[in-house]
Amino acid sequence: MTTAVELSREERALFNPAFLALASCRAVQGHQRDAGPCPLPTAITAAVMALQPTIRSILPGSIKASLPKWAEDNRTVRVLMAANAPGLAVMVRRGILLALQTDLLSLDEGTCLTMRHRAIPATITGTSDSYVAIQKSAYMLGRWLPTGGSTATTLTLLGVRP
Repeated sequence: MTTAVELSREERALFNPAFLALASCRAVQGHQRDAGPCPLPTAITAAVMALQPTIRSILPGSIKASLPKWAEDNRTVRVLMAANAPGLAVMVRRGILLALQTDLLSLDEGTCLTMRHRAIPATITGTSDSYVAIQKSAYMLGRWLPTGGSTATTLTLLGVRP
């Protein structure tokens, strides 16, 4: 399992808690738009997927795409998630903790996240293409992952455990 200590200096700079808080907020923002409060595992999974360029490049262009069919057609996602999700999830959790501490997000007793109204700008902008792509992917995944069924079903399709 990869931990933050094993990351290079450049990776630690890229995966800083403030940026990961923003990526997580984008996932919650997307989920909240279409499906209400976002289960914590969904927010983590969406951010982890958005951080991986290989996964971002094969995401469907629409949230109307079937998640089970997409997962079946793109089996490499299961391999990538199995390999990268444990280490990235540790870092994403730090970002979510920062978002909770700064009141961008709130957590209810059912472990669902909600974003404070206007906590982040609705328009996704950034200084680099990667920065924007990660945010857009996290937002899209926040909207799309709930279409696969229950949280447990979605995580199983992607090859991860909560």
